[in-house]
Amino acid sequence: MRELLQRHRRSIWLSVFLITLAGLVAATRLPVTLFPHIDYPRVVVSIDAGERDAAQMAADITRPAEIALREIPGVTQIRSTTSRGSAEVAISFDWGDDMVAATLATQGALATIAPDLPPGTRFSVRRSDPTIFPVLGISLTSNKRDGVALEQLAQLKLRPLLSTVPGVAGVDILGGSTPEIDVEVDPARLQSLGLTITDVTTALGSANSVAAVGKIEDRHRLYLALVEDRLVNEADIAAIPVKAGTAPGAGVATLGQIATIRRAPAPAWTKVTSNGTDAVLVNIRQTPTADAVKLVQQVDDRLKGASLPADVKVSVFYDQSELVTGAANAVRDAILLGAILAGVVLFLFLRSWRLMVITAALLPAVLAATCLALYALHMSFNMMTLGGMAAAVGLVVDDAVVMLEHLMRRLQEAEKDERPSMLAAAREMAKPLFGSTAATIVVFLPLAFISGVTGGFFKALAVTMTAALVVSLLYARFVLPIIADRWLTEKDAQAAEKADRFTGALGSRYAWAATRAFAKPRMFAAIGTFALIVTGLFAWTHLESGFMPVMDEGGFVLDYKAKSGAALSDTDRLLRQLEKIIRETPEVTGYSRRTGVQLGGGLTEADEGDFFIRLKSGSRRPIDEVMTEIRDKAQATVPGLEIETVQLMEDLIGDLTAVPQPIEVKLFGDDQAQLAEAAGKVAETIGKIGGVVEVQDGLRVAGDAIIIKVDRAAAALAGLDPDAVAKQVETQIGGTVATQILSGEQVIDVRVRLPQELRQRADALNALTVRAADGRAVALRAIAQVSIAAGQRQITREDLAPFIPVTARLEGEDLGSGIKEVQAAVAGLHLPSTIRVDYGGLYAQQKQSFSDLTTVFVAALLLSALLLTLLYEQWAFTAAVIGTVLLSTAAVFAGLWLTGTELDISALMGLTMVVGMITELAIFYLAELVPDAPVDAASLLEAGKARLRPIVMSALIAILTLLPLALGIGRGSGLQKPLATAIIFGLAIGAPLVLTILPTLVLVLTRRRQLGEA
Repeated sequence: MRELLQRHRRSIWLSVFLITLAGLVAATRLPVTLFPHIDYPRVVVSIDAGERDAAQMAADITRPAEIALREIPGVTQIRSTTSRGSAEVAISFDWGDDMVAATLATQGALATIAPDLPPGTRFSVRRSDPTIFPVLGISLTSNKRDGVALEQLAQLKLRPLLSTVPGVAGVDILGGSTPEIDVEVDPARLQSLGLTITDVTTALGSANSVAAVGKIEDRHRLYLALVEDRLVNEADIAAIPVKAGTAPGAGVATLGQIATIRRAPAPAWTKVTSNGTDAVLVNIRQTPTADAVKLVQQVDDRLKGASLPADVKVSVFYDQSELVTGAANAVRDAILLGAILAGVVLFLFLRSWRLMVITAALLPAVLAATCLALYALHMSFNMMTLGGMAAAVGLVVDDAVVMLEHLMRRLQEAEKDERPSMLAAAREMAKPLFGSTAATIVVFLPLAFISGVTGGFFKALAVTMTAALVVSLLYARFVLPIIADRWLTEKDAQAAEKADRFTGALGSRYAWAATRAFAKPRMFAAIGTFALIVTGLFAWTHLESGFMPVMDEGGFVLDYKAKSGAALSDTDRLLRQLEKIIRETPEVTGYSRRTGVQLGGGLTEADEGDFFIRLKSGSRRPIDEVMTEIRDKAQATVPGLEIETVQLMEDLIGDLTAVPQPIEVKLFGDDQAQLAEAAGKVAETIGKIGGVVEVQDGLRVAGDAIIIKVDRAAAALAGLDPDAVAKQVETQIGGTVATQILSGEQVIDVRVRLPQELRQRADALNALTVRAADGRAVALRAIAQVSIAAGQRQITREDLAPFIPVTARLEGEDLGSGIKEVQAAVAGLHLPSTIRVDYGGLYAQQKQSFSDLTTVFVAALLLSALLLTLLYEQWAFTAAVIGTVLLSTAAVFAGLWLTGTELDISALMGLTMVVGMITELAIFYLAELVPDAPVDAASLLEAGKARLRPIVMSALIAILTLLPLALGIGRGSGLQKPLATAIIFGLAIGAPLVLTILPTLVLVLTRRRQLGEA
């Protein structure tokens, strides 16, 4: 091997250089995103059927759609919400299913039932992925232009401009109004001329036509013959003749004589504002694999060159790239700070600047090679891959430290003027080095079988760390020895001997303690094991639990709901008060508000919507305090508004996984009245639990309705039928789009309806006039009864069964404790046996994730046991190491409890990684024992003395490199904080255990085996 490495050292040097160079190039080309790309197994179908009663909508459209969709192969759950004329059906599939095929299957199922549904029913099918939320949101405001002008500017100028930016999946325009032409008919003039409003719509429709009647070839040219009667503007509409009456000699009136014709905004029951001013919002959505930072920069460049009017102000109300950049910078700083701290440890223990330079050069080379691996695997820089790099820094440095420390030891042990071969010394560390790296890698293997958010997130981290560790192993084994062979000198060995004075006191104390422990190994092991088990159990029983780590995203979503059925103007008045509270909060730098529509889409009524509130960067109060203050002030000063606050990424993940709330109590039953009563009781009861806030009883009311019940007999006497009455009343109230005119690149609707003063009040409907085919006119009150029906409730179903979800959030309470109190409170209500209770929300996702990660932890233990057995073929060694690892987990639980860190999926992943890291230290310790030689206290003590310095160095370096992550330094760093905290406490106790408890367990188990053999 020595000759081989020496003979090929130049090619090895060139290979390292080329890999590093390629890695640096790959790092510049890797896309930067917030989270890893995950195919979420959820498809959402939005249904629009115009204006329709909720109950009729559910029976005629939603239920047939659910039945058809349930037959799609792979569907695991269907949940629907039906409102007035609209519905949303969410379809869940198994993780790992082909979602492109699932989306196509969904569209196919809907196409098969479309002919059997009421005319005008439209479907929209979309996959649930992170692109449903914008990567960048901008607002357009102006003190001169109205909503129509701003909307036209966004539609005609900004959308084409921004849609061509690489990585943009879509540009959504919210707010403002689309232009249309209003034809407000005077009913008195209609009556005097014997006309109906249907005559007007018919005249409009027939007067605007373009028809191709054939082709003519003449004089070497081919012509297309068109019969054209195209309307261009309001004057053309006003000149349309309408025949007056049905008698043969009746005259003709123009539309301008019987109606007022003008440009106006199209009817819209939504409102959008930005920083208190009416606005149009432009949401830019990215493709799943786009670079968020580069995309936002390119959009910004396009906007600067857009030459927008001077009076139009462009403001950013949401920028995901800020969070991405903040998280990336936080991890970058953690890597740099960790590397510096590792260098300090290396210098303190070995006192060689050459070793520091070697390690400092190795780290970027390994990270560059890791970037090349990520590029080859089509991955991205995101919070998980960057976190994996930060977590791998300590292990990479550790590989170098272990090898360099061993080489330095051989230099120190050499006779004067006799320099040992560094390549031969490196061969001695080959087996423990490969074994220790394998110990860390095998804990990631079970993640390949884990699905869901947990698997998707931590697979990216696992791949990153595995790539870094494999490269680190190869460099430590084959590159470092070549460097050391040519560069390390006796001066470095002398410097290391000076450092021995620094570690001498530690070694003496260790020898003193270990000698006494090994003298009575059974008692020492029993006392240590008992103390750690008691500590771990105490911490476990007092440990709070959660799902995803909490981090400060620099902004949050405030969802609101006014009184059900409230008018848009009344809801807007309440929200103006809420906006005042938001503006007066010192941490707020800007906000946007949507009413009747939501940031991520979905079924929304005119009395609900959301804010996105952007906070200042830099030093300020924690985001949780700001959210709580705004919510509390709103509840105290703006009665009639229900408020929910949540950070955007939590809201996004909740929507993508169909678990938008931490707590969801699902009540199933066939009796709607009984269900509603039970939902009210549950909401009232759990609302009294401390820490449970923002309770929603699930009884969402779409709003009130005006019921026009036609008297069939009276209508028949007047020469009418209910369908004719409905069509005429629809035209008079809501208006009918009779035709469209072409204006530039846009098609503008022409709407026929009555003047607003005749249709703005419910009691005015009685005076509406409907006209029979023979010209007879009759007041609506003569043939129909007009009444108001209050409280038409939205209808929710899951897997075709009616249910009501009661939801809530938690404040100052962890998810595990909160759900236990909720379950106890609901059980104490003793609901009727006909009502089935189930629990969903983040709690259900937490249970699944905890179950998956427990499986990963157990599998990691078993794989570590297999590796140890392969390396040493000693049951005593395997059992002792696994026992030491399990005792280290007690330190993890204690550390999480002491720091107030919740046990969530990140902490559990850290716990699993502790298995590999402690096993790695144990392998280095056991490597000092002579193979096949008897194991006794003396040999174990010598092994401990020999491995004391590298084990302490390895543990310190890993702890210090992870410390910046554990402290949560930087925006967006909270995702890795529990993971880093778990590893730090696991190593802080686990490393001493490897030097003390592990050898005592080996002694106990070895003596027992020897006694059994005797």
